[in-house]
Amino acid sequence: MGEEGMENDSKNAGNSKALVTAELATFFPANGGYVLWISSAFGPFWGFQEGFWRWFSGVMDNALYPVLFLDYLKHSFPILNYTIARIPALLGITLSLTYLNYRGLHIVGFSAILLACFSLLPFVVMAVISIPRIRPRRWLVVDYGKVEWRGYFNSLFWNLNYWDNASTLAGEVENPSRTFPRALLGAVVLVVCSYLVPLLVGTGAVVTDSGDWSAGYFAQIGMLIGGSWLKWWIQAASALSNMGLFEAEMSSDAYQLLGMSEIGMLPSVFASRSKYGTPTFSILCSATGVIFLSWMSFQEILEFLNFLYAVGMLLEFAAFIKLRIKRPDLHRPYKIPLETFGATVLCLPPVSLLILVMCLASPKTYLVSGAVIILGFALYPALIHAKNQKWIDFYTDLTLRSSGDDLEGHPMVSEEHQAVTDEASHRLLSDLPSSTTSHASHISPMEGGKLE
Repeated sequence: MGEEGMENDSKNAGNSKALVTAELATFFPANGGYVLWISSAFGPFWGFQEGFWRWFSGVMDNALYPVLFLDYLKHSFPILNYTIARIPALLGITLSLTYLNYRGLHIVGFSAILLACFSLLPFVVMAVISIPRIRPRRWLVVDYGKVEWRGYFNSLFWNLNYWDNASTLAGEVENPSRTFPRALLGAVVLVVCSYLVPLLVGTGAVVTDSGDWSAGYFAQIGMLIGGSWLKWWIQAASALSNMGLFEAEMSSDAYQLLGMSEIGMLPSVFASRSKYGTPTFSILCSATGVIFLSWMSFQEILEFLNFLYAVGMLLEFAAFIKLRIKRPDLHRPYKIPLETFGATVLCLPPVSLLILVMCLASPKTYLVSGAVIILGFALYPALIHAKNQKWIDFYTDLTLRSSGDDLEGHPMVSEEHQAVTDEASHRLLSDLPSSTTSHASHISPMEGGKLE
């Protein structure tokens, strides 16, 4: 394809983000992920902003999946084109998937594996049976005049981001220093293949017009290559894959809020857990945001979430470099095999892509994203004031306050229990500014972030 070089650059950028995530997630093996990275590098104010931007971006991202689920099915069920059927369907899907998330990470993980296998298998079958029909010369044919570059880069960027989401659940992972690098390596390979192979098949085995490609078009490609049975299989697989993506994003968003609550950035209610060990209130907040955003168009949501994600990622790369400079002596369970200069060079391709996506944003995206950023700036001192006035209950340090001691295996973050078990993470987190705490080993980001 004519854009293959740009796609490879984007994939390389995604690989860089996965490597950074592997190093920092094992460095800070606790719920909250990138919020802890930013707080350690730049202080709790920016840690809170990172958490707010990324949560907002994640909720926007999750609002896409129920919409895409119905978009795949409406080719076979035209009634879903009508609002009277679409709205109840969106609500039903969102509430059902939210309940599944509430039941626990083990259910989410098991269902995600099954959905991934079911979703990828028809594309493997399509690739095999299309081999005799593939004409490689078709990959090099592209009409650049018909390319809508803003939509192209936003879609490409969206499909290859969110590697760092896994870090927000690090506190729920057994032996993260071993698990994260292996999982992210496998994910990078799988993601690149799952995008590249179907695209090579779809453009190389069938003569199509670029204007024909839209959400759900792979089902038509399957029809042309294998017949009706493959079309229906791809439709079902594509629709169900969105369920798996929804569950993964919902878990990440909810556990991010839980992690922020455990270190005192959000009210303690966000860290309350159900009998299944899941953060109930955090899940409800994320689900509510999804429902309210589902009415927006796909392209609008995509631009908004990409812009906020890009702002947050720029901060994450800056934190990665600063932590390399600030504390190069500390042991990292997994470390990118590059010195600080090489690590900085590694970050340049993804940073360039982030800036490009931000530059291509529409005026409406700048307006909405600017409003979200301003809201985050205002919310931080407001929460500090509420905490100081004792209007709302906050965790002021990492002392265990379990809402249910019977939740074996799901303790709140604490030094006495599991929290951050790596020595390097303990020492870095204890460096967070804290103007009022008398225990240097406790994290008190909200207190340390008091405005003078």
